Amino acid sequence: MAPRAASSSVLLLILAALAAGASAATFTITNRCGYTVWPAGIPVGGGTQLNPGETWTVDVPAGTSGRFWGRTGCSFNGGSGHCDSADCAGALSCTVSGQTPATLAEYSIGGSQDFYDISLVDGFNQPMDFSCSTGVNLHCPGAGCPDAYLFPKDDTKTHACAGNSNYQVTFCP
Repeated sequence: MAPRAASSSVLLLILAALAAGASAATFTITNRCGYTVWPAGIPVGGGTQLNPGETWTVDVPAGTSGRFWGRTGCSFNGGSGHCDSADCAGALSCTVSGQTPATLAEYSIGGSQDFYDISLVDGFNQPMDFSCSTGVNLHCPGAGCPDAYLFPKDDTKTHACAGNSNYQVTFCP
């Protein structure tokens, strides 16, 4: 029995070491608007309610690409309802992207390097800043902001960030 227990312990140590070496990111999403914002994220995050001044923290594992966005004018009864902007099929916890218009904070969490951008390809509904702890701050106060993708083939707005970095999404910066 002792050899089997020892090999199980070794396996657990190897798995723990691999998990510790994998990059991941923490996203801190803050509402600085004078109104409630209902941020959502896919494939990680789902959705929640943020009153003015509140913060939501989401851990995103390595190997994940996705997006966060803000919804407004929401009313939910349990897990279903409706939002006036960027609604995601009436769900509080989104599993699909929000309807247009939606200001998007897009990301790809990799190994030694991550990538992030703001996209207005799906329209503009929320002022937003999006930054990486080791990168530049992207600022999008309104439609047509220069830091955002404005059309599908615009490929100059993606920014690199060191792996294992953390991110800040701020509504109404």
